[in-house]
Amino acid sequence: MKYVIAFDVSMGKSTMVVYDHKHQCHYEGELEHSQAGFRGLKARIHALREQTGELPAVVFEATGVYSQPLERFLQENSYPYSRLNPLEAKLQTAAMRRQKTDISDAHELAKSHFRVSRQATYIQSDYYEQMRALGRYGEDIEKEISQTNNRLHAFLQMSFPLVEKVFTRNSALFLNIVQLFPHPAYLDEVSRETLFAQIKGATRKRMAAQEIEKKASLLLAAAVNSYPSIGPEDVRCQHLKTYAKRLLALRTQKKEVIRQMVVLSQDRLEFQVLKSFPGIGDQTAVQVISELGDIRRFQNAKQINAYIGIDIRRHQSGKLHYQDKINKRGNRRLRTILFFMVMTMIAQRKKAKNTIVDHYDQLKKQPNGKPHQVAVIACVNKFVKVAFHLIRHGLLFHYESGKAS
Repeated sequence: MKYVIAFDVSMGKSTMVVYDHKHQCHYEGELEHSQAGFRGLKARIHALREQTGELPAVVFEATGVYSQPLERFLQENSYPYSRLNPLEAKLQTAAMRRQKTDISDAHELAKSHFRVSRQATYIQSDYYEQMRALGRYGEDIEKEISQTNNRLHAFLQMSFPLVEKVFTRNSALFLNIVQLFPHPAYLDEVSRETLFAQIKGATRKRMAAQEIEKKASLLLAAAVNSYPSIGPEDVRCQHLKTYAKRLLALRTQKKEVIRQMVVLSQDRLEFQVLKSFPGIGDQTAVQVISELGDIRRFQNAKQINAYIGIDIRRHQSGKLHYQDKINKRGNRRLRTILFFMVMTMIAQRKKAKNTIVDHYDQLKKQPNGKPHQVAVIACVNKFVKVAFHLIRHGLLFHYESGKAS
């Protein structure tokens, strides 16, 4: 490596420096993230390659959407590069005295590249980029569902609080009934026959006549017994109907996102391997892939643990030894997905044998049994090891061997 080009990326532009192996700065300037800017960068890279016979090293810190134009340019031209996460860059460029500016950050990245061994960033196929985009879109929908649910509940407590005890809150039937009857007064002029028909039409599921009659009776009783704090003409009743309608649309969107992810993944090896584990269905499998990405970019299971944030943080000072804890510096969403995945495996233990569940039971039965959360995280660790091995070798999960075809 004779030259290194380092970038400090910001919105629409980057501060760029070029250093040689003698730690001498040859260029300092600004790169616009535009067609003209990237043409100039390409010419500079080619000039350095002509001069030295090799491509210069390229390093920059990931800054979300702002660094993606630079990364796309490097990928399209097949230039290897090192993309650092912010924490990694901070640790590698730390100094006793340092001024924090865009230009100084670029200089520090360039100079540290000669003393720190950095691997070229693994470039994943477009499949993983699409899965990550769909997964993050699904996460945004989940957050909006949670917020809308909370608002719906708050308005129901003012208009028709007892209706939540009649229907399951997560059901389409409940949300359609709320749109029809956001206030008990809306039921005053409705005949029982009409109410039966409306309940039947509010769900796609087949309901027996007895079940419909039971729901209708409970709904009428709730209307009589409710004591709303707002009237039927209050604007908040209209807001309530809007939130119920929005929730239905959001849940439909979420299902569509999962469907798209499953369609993209049908022929992928890792999707089939993950689904071969008892307790993992289509949704969990695609969510794991969307957050984990290409597992082949990791050299071992320990690196995956660090990426998830379940590697051990040990603190010892003199004679003091603190309790080991997980780092939690990794991918929080993936950590959550895997935690609830193991919980599902435990809940479905009677349906199929599972070595992950066996490991949980073993940890709980020790003379000093592990707490529940500690045991679940240990099972996540075991799952990562098994899944990593199976995907690397193209095998499906099998209970007897833990990894067979």
